[in-house]
Amino acid sequence: MLAIIPARGGSKGLPNKNIKLLIDKPLIAYTIEQALNAKMVSKVIVSTDSVEIADIAEKFGAEIPFLRPKKLATDTALAIDNYIYTVERLNLEKKMNIRSFVVLQPTSPLRTSENINEAIKLFIEKKADSIISYTEEQHPIYWHKKINNDLTFSNIFEEKLDNRQAFGKTYYPNGAIYVFNYNLIKQKKYYSDKSYAYIMNRKQSIDIDTIDDFEYAEFLLKRNK
Repeated sequence: MLAIIPARGGSKGLPNKNIKLLIDKPLIAYTIEQALNAKMVSKVIVSTDSVEIADIAEKFGAEIPFLRPKKLATDTALAIDNYIYTVERLNLEKKMNIRSFVVLQPTSPLRTSENINEAIKLFIEKKADSIISYTEEQHPIYWHKKINNDLTFSNIFEEKLDNRQAFGKTYYPNGAIYVFNYNLIKQKKYYSDKSYAYIMNRKQSIDIDTIDDFEYAEFLLKRNK
């Protein structure tokens, strides 16, 4: 299965985060190596608008068939539009006939090759439209509220005053692994009644967006080593 690693150049929360040195190599290198070592992945490409990211990605073994147009690398550009663009262009120019693919964001350096293999196997076994990685939420979502400008509260959900143990488990997408049927993506949808969750633990689920996330990932990687 084709693996697409999306890595645009313009990151405002943590500038140049995709190529920021994490211990001994750029952040994106972790995801490239995980994908290359996953037995269920046949080809690894990086979708980027940045020549610098492209050069680094190639050094670690990924392919860069073309650069992403700038209009698909803005803060307001939708990821799904880039997936459609990438697959359509690969099918047209490289004659690849892609019917399904896996998306691996470079901001999840603690996922493993085995996580990727298991998610793809689940996709095949379930004959799914999509597999999306999730992790367990620590606190009931019913405790969440909006805080107004004057610091008063507004409910998001119907208020339930109960102990945490009384609520069922809830999960949220961790951004680490997406396996898609291309027909679903062409409809600009991530979910259907044939979508399933691949559950990952919290330590594997860190998604780097800020310097605090980056430093926590660095701490975990050092401890694992």
